[in-house]
Amino acid sequence: MTDPFLRAAVEEAKSGLAEGGIPIGAVLVIDNKIAGRGHNRRVQRRSAILHAEMDCLENAGRLTARDYQRSVLYSTLSPCDMCSGTALLFGIPRIVVGENKTFRGPEDYLRSRGVRLEILQDDECIRLMEEFTKANPQLWNEDIGI
Repeated sequence: MTDPFLRAAVEEAKSGLAEGGIPIGAVLVIDNKIAGRGHNRRVQRRSAILHAEMDCLENAGRLTARDYQRSVLYSTLSPCDMCSGTALLFGIPRIVVGENKTFRGPEDYLRSRGVRLEILQDDECIRLMEEFTKANPQLWNEDIGI
């Protein structure tokens, strides 16, 4: 993995796992600098909505529409419907996804709305999720609404 922003998202995912949560991380990049970072905190905060992307955007704080228009959202996993909708709401034009092998969100819909998606199929992202979902199927299914 050579992309420093994906590496930062993976570090967030590992932080979440170390806290007893689900290993998904995200960073929001504006003008080649990390503006926000986060990881899935549903377990830790007993939250219904704190997926990694939501945590990341919350941690970035209030931004202007112009900020979002020049941002890139990095996520270790393909964003779900909720997180994809939030990216659309704020007009984030590009999303870099670590992997979509273990879970695939509404990628075609995002593309149809003009979002540029890059799917990297990063080995470390895949390994983190495969190991987690195998060891914690019930928690994983809860997280994705099954």
